[in-house]
Amino acid sequence: MKTLMKIFAALLLLTNCSSITVPSDYVYKEVETRNFTIVTWQKITNPQGVYKIYIEGDGYAFNSHGKATQDPTPRGTLVRELAFGDKSPNVVYIARPCQYIKSPICSKRHWTTARFAPEIINAEYETIRQIAGNNPVVLVGFSGGAQVAGLVATAKRGLNVKKIITIAGNLDHLAWTQYHNLPPLNEAMNLESYHKQFAELPQIHYVGNHDKVMPPILIREFVDNDDLIIEVDGASHNEGWGKIYNKVWNEN
Repeated sequence: MKTLMKIFAALLLLTNCSSITVPSDYVYKEVETRNFTIVTWQKITNPQGVYKIYIEGDGYAFNSHGKATQDPTPRGTLVRELAFGDKSPNVVYIARPCQYIKSPICSKRHWTTARFAPEIINAEYETIRQIAGNNPVVLVGFSGGAQVAGLVATAKRGLNVKKIITIAGNLDHLAWTQYHNLPPLNEAMNLESYHKQFAELPQIHYVGNHDKVMPPILIREFVDNDDLIIEVDGASHNEGWGKIYNKVWNEN
């Protein structure tokens, strides 16, 4: 029965909103953490090597009317395309809590006001730690996944982080909500509180010059070093990133 449930969950991942072919060398695994079950796809061919971890964005958190959805599972395939196309020896796609699988604790706050709450960051940290252990990790975060990458690397300080790569990254969600005149994420941790620690890590940030959701100015103000920022011409928040796939795959 447990095997059947895992197969069913895997099929849900493939068929939910936007299908994508999963390469045969990737294994679907659910990682149990203290509060959440986290969906992952893993390709590990050199267990003692570097682990490249792709962290999903906030997913389908709000509908077109700005109302919180019942299910934050992502409809876009950007992060999965990047992960499944990466030829690095060890590549892992990590969903966010409550995506694909609803843990009993899940509620709308976990993909809205509390999307970066301590229990969320702890779950993502525990997942990466269980998979990679003390081995070096390269963290790749898209949108809100960038905030998660930064927080698991700085607030927890238990991972061997080699580099952080962000794509359309939400690095300071307070600045982001103020920019868009949105209510603050008042239950969430913010990477701004760990700005000094974050600045010490090797990093690169891809920004889209047509991105209205995460305007490049917000990322430039947080990073404050244009040498660490690559502007992608024509990229909006969810589209136009195909031209950087090879660059991201070659980052290590």
